[in-house]
Amino acid sequence: MTMLRTWAVAAMCLLSVLPCAARERYAVQGASCDGYPRLAIETMRGMCAGLVAGPTVQDPARELRLPRSLLQLDADTWLVTDLGRWDGSRGAVWKLRTRPEEGATLERLIDGLHLPHTIARGADGLVYIGEMSRIVRFDPTAAAPAETLEPVVTGLPDNRLHTHRHPLSSFVFLPNGDLLVNVGAPSDQCDGEGSRTDAGLCAESEGESDAASLRVYPRIGDGRWSQEYTVLARGLRNSVALAMHSSGTVLQAENSYDFQSRWVPYEELNVIEAGRHFGWPYCTATSNATPAWPDRAAWCRSDAHATPALLLPPHAAPLDMLWYDGAMFPALQGRMLMSWHGYRSVGGRIASFAVDARGVPVPDAHPRFPVYGAGFRAYGAVPAATPVVLTPGWNRSAGLRPQGSPVGMAIADDGAIWVADDRAGVVIRLATDE
Repeated sequence: MTMLRTWAVAAMCLLSVLPCAARERYAVQGASCDGYPRLAIETMRGMCAGLVAGPTVQDPARELRLPRSLLQLDADTWLVTDLGRWDGSRGAVWKLRTRPEEGATLERLIDGLHLPHTIARGADGLVYIGEMSRIVRFDPTAAAPAETLEPVVTGLPDNRLHTHRHPLSSFVFLPNGDLLVNVGAPSDQCDGEGSRTDAGLCAESEGESDAASLRVYPRIGDGRWSQEYTVLARGLRNSVALAMHSSGTVLQAENSYDFQSRWVPYEELNVIEAGRHFGWPYCTATSNATPAWPDRAAWCRSDAHATPALLLPPHAAPLDMLWYDGAMFPALQGRMLMSWHGYRSVGGRIASFAVDARGVPVPDAHPRFPVYGAGFRAYGAVPAATPVVLTPGWNRSAGLRPQGSPVGMAIADDGAIWVADDRAGVVIRLATDE
């Protein structure tokens, strides 16, 4: 199957949601996982996967359509963003209440959202949501949370599926309260009609739209942010995976180009520095020009191109990353966790990396990456690092599980790792296996 056909099948599954998802569900097996129904996901030693909410082989009822990100409110209460569908304003925010051995209840708090993805608690105690073209906030403690919904940042690109390849909005709060917001690239390689400026550069990223960039919206006090932004960095194709370490380092995990080859291009992990250009659409990996921009080869090899801090496996599709700071898994303390959402044999995993004082993964001398059905494969390129995989058996197994499609992660107060699997419509809890 060609990549184009594979992508089309995946897109149809996402658009229809239920028919494709219904073909593969997780099976619940045997003893519980720390009080939750145990799922047939193979995990690292001392860990198990429990079902919090979502359909299974035994109970196919499905409420969450495309769950993406998670936020804990208290010991028993979480918020979940749900894209709903990839077209129209069908997204939602759910309140999820759960206790071990008592099951979960879902309450739809807010409806009618456009592709809600990122969710975060602000310093003001309000909850902030990244929608397709804006960032909004609401009060989760209000009697009617939906009535408190208000815009914070507006005027982000009003992206539409099939006319804009990367429509989701992600953000982080900077230490001074400013909002750092991603704007994805409209296309794969900026190679369509009218794609070049008079200077021979990509009109999408170097033009007035400032696409494929990270924007800073300054906080101006009284719970308000300026609608005038500055561009912090350019040349970033898709910055859905965006995180800030406690040291202040901002990291971006790049979903790279849609080349047909299974083994190229590598995804990237970038340390964001103000004013730098990270290569899209001209460069791939550390110094290679893309097929659409061979005339930029010398530029890609120059210091003007900010090269990746780490190469990641090809088509892994990293969608979230965080640093583990819980008590449940001492061996993971301080390590970076990263969700790999890709549908190919490298995806369907949660990977873990040792990091330096800035929170940046430490490269290996002989890095390798995992491939379902083929063990570990040598990168053949640097810098890269061999991950410890928390979920080594999350590939498709008929009757037991679909291939994992992890998106957002969160560390619970008790140290458990919560994960949203959007294609299967489930929320999963990784906990100690006693």
